[in-house]
Parts: sequence; C-alpha cells; structure tokens
Amino acid sequence: MAQAWKCTGLRWSADGPVLRWDGGRRSALTWGKRVAFGVTEGGVRTCVGARGHACVARVAVSGRSTGARCEECARLDRAHSVAADTLADDPRPYRVYLAWFGPGMVKVGITAYERGSARLLEQGAVCFSWLGTGPLMAARRTEELLRAALAVPDRVPYGDKRVVRSSLPASAAERAAEIAELHARARTLGGWPESLERAPYEPVDHVEVFGLAGLPAAAGEVSGLVAGGSVGGRLLAAAGPDLHLETAGKGVVVLDTRLMTGWDLIPAEGEGNTVPIREFKQARSMQDGLF
Repeated sequence: MAQAWKCTGLRWSADGPVLRWDGGRRSALTWGKRVAFGVTEGGVRTCVGARGHACVARVAVSGRSTGARCEECARLDRAHSVAADTLADDPRPYRVYLAWFGPGMVKVGITAYERGSARLLEQGAVCFSWLGTGPLMAARRTEELLRAALAVPDRVPYGDKRVVRSSLPASAAERAAEIAELHARARTLGGWPESLERAPYEPVDHVEVFGLAGLPAAAGEVSGLVAGGSVGGRLLAAAGPDLHLETAGKGVVVLDTRLMTGWDLIPAEGEGNTVPIREFKQARSMQDGLF
C-alpha cells in the first residue's frame, strides 16, 4: 500500500508556491508540473487542530470545509486572531493595503509589517499598493475609515476571484487603475490616525508571479474531496490557495488546496478527476513527497 501523506497547506516562498506536508517536507510547484493525488479508500477527514496543536478528539470534519477544523479548534484558532480583534495590545507595526482581484473587486486590509507582501500572495491579490504603516489599532481605524467613507469592503469571496482570473486586463496599468483611484481618494480623507505613516502609491503586480498571463478559462472548481477520490492535472497557474489544473476530460479545474488538509493522501496516476466539481456560472515506494 502506498505511503499516505498529510498536507498542511500551500505557502508562498520567494521562489513561488510550495505545498507543505507533515514532517516538514515540501513540494515546489512549477508551471507545467503534473499534480496528482488520491484520498485513501475509506478515509475520514479529521480536524487539523489549532495554532500548531493537534485536535485531541480527532473530530471528523466536512470534505467541503476550507478550514478543516471542528467547532472547538476553530474557536481556539480565532481567539488569537488579529482579524477577530483579540490582539489589540499587539506591539508590532502593521500595514494597511488596497488589493485588487479583478474588475470591481477591491478590498482594504491590514497585515503585520514583518510579513511583507506574504498576505497579499496568500489572498491571491492580482495587484496591490500600501496605504500606510503604524500601530495595530491605528491600522484598524484606517481600514474602517476606508470602508465607511469609500465603501471598500474588507473581503472578496474566493469564488468571485476564481471566475475572472482568465479575463483580466492585459496591462499592469489597467489592472491597477481601480486601486490608483481609490488610493488618491483615500489620501484626501480626513480622520486618518496621526500615528499612521502614510505610504505613496506604488502598485505591485502579481500576474507573472501567479502565472495568469494567457490563462484559459476554468470550467469549475473542486467542491470537496471524498474518500477514494482522486485529482490530477497539469499546473497552469496558482493564486492564493488555488491551483489551476489542466485536466483530462473536464478542462481547466481550480483546486483550493485548503480542501486537501485533514485527509490521508496517496500518489495517483493520470490527469483525471473523480471528486465533485462545481461548474462555474458566468458572473462576475518511500518518497520525498507526493509530487
């Protein structure tokens, strides 16, 4: 029987996307690489735990969940989250940013200064620009200012991002146009916290980093893994947690790698898929690793 592996998720390194596995092994992902794996027969997806600690109860979780956590572990994980405003006394500096994911899809957000642009890569931001740097609560107040005054949301659904990646404007200037306008409007607003140091408009584009240039339209997305199911395809692009795979029979399919966590995964052959696929609607031996 093939050795089973536990995926701990996709991370972005200086060299591009990397799948990480229990035990510290990594699988670098390069364009054109064959990605194929299966879920063990009779396998059950179990909670991945919280903040580096295993779930004591090993609770079974849904194959459709991107968090792969039981209720208790999800609560513990969120209890130490900046997004949940539970770390108001965090002394680290934070950055405020504007991120663009496609036409009409702009968000404002914050990230710890020490993380650089990692958060933007993790979210699949096609382009972004910093707005300023300061203490956590000053960054949070600036985020709220833009949400209220400019109606800029702090979230863009992943489903919306996936549909438009193959039809983005051709030039970096066109892709950055919306954040350029919003950045200029934001600088004219009153009410900025005095402790936040404003940043000039300097757009950063991720189309080449993600491999989105010339990306074919995706037919759909994997809606969840199932015991005995398999996923296989040639990697065309990656953005955020998503892999765009060219598959046999179903065209280009998007796999959210967060769906891989919690399962026992084994090597698979071919480029076919035997897991549920949700179609897109037009709208807006011992191995070093599996791959």
